[in-house]
Amino acid sequence: MTSRQPGPGRRDFLRATLSLAAGAVLLPPGTGRAAKPDEGTQLRARRLAWAGVQLQLGKDSLFLDPLLDPAVWGPALKDPLVPLEAGDGGRFVLVTHRHPDHFDRMAVRQILGDTGTLVCSPDTAVVAASAGFRVRTAPLYEPLLLNDFTVTAVPAADGYGDQQVSWVVSGGGRRIVHCGDTLWHGAWWHIGRQLGPFDAAFLPINGARFGWRKPVSDVPGVLTPEQAVAAAAVMEARLLVPIHYGITPSDDYREVPDAEAQLLAAAKKRKVNVELARPGEWLTWKPRP
Repeated sequence: MTSRQPGPGRRDFLRATLSLAAGAVLLPPGTGRAAKPDEGTQLRARRLAWAGVQLQLGKDSLFLDPLLDPAVWGPALKDPLVPLEAGDGGRFVLVTHRHPDHFDRMAVRQILGDTGTLVCSPDTAVVAASAGFRVRTAPLYEPLLLNDFTVTAVPAADGYGDQQVSWVVSGGGRRIVHCGDTLWHGAWWHIGRQLGPFDAAFLPINGARFGWRKPVSDVPGVLTPEQAVAAAAVMEARLLVPIHYGITPSDDYREVPDAEAQLLAAAKKRKVNVELARPGEWLTWKPRP
């Protein structure tokens, strides 16, 4: 059997689009490398409470799953709720799904004001538009331009079977992936091969088991620490930043014990770099070589 080399197609288009957004220039072999972006135009990332992340690029601010409403988790959440400070430029919010700990309407309204844009899946867009938000939908694997950010919705799997996406965001010489509270699925290889490698992967690690829906499955509905490391390795992430952990256990919501310790042990075995960024802290990631 002879192998056939495919011509340019969807995968090539996606990689080229995101490479350009990440600050790269497509050049013929041997013609040199693109100049690195200035420090002021490089992408910066800050971890927020729970699963939230803030990206800053120049004056533009992009938030993923920001959480501000103390009523969502109440005293069970150990994270401090971080004040949401946007720049003077464009304001964007991306949500992975419509559960209130990821689509916090209080946080979204404060960030967007009257001019910002909420980007989400078509399923979540119905709920968001009815709440009065200015919405832009994102079909899977279709890059969207938000000023100098390029965002792409990619597959995820929800513990309750609701629609959920993860987000790839590029700009200012970097590319990240944010994965909400997904559980393990089979699309990690597609995401990594089509859109990676990533400077950082923000991955949930608490392996939560839910008791709200009966009968109880007693199976993790969120990535465990070991699975988060495996996802980072498969997607070729240069750095794993854990999110979505730190809830006081109850009969209806139980995390894996010592999630950070389990994560670090698994990462050491697979030689995956980890940064334990605390809520409110900016990442200290190193520039690309």
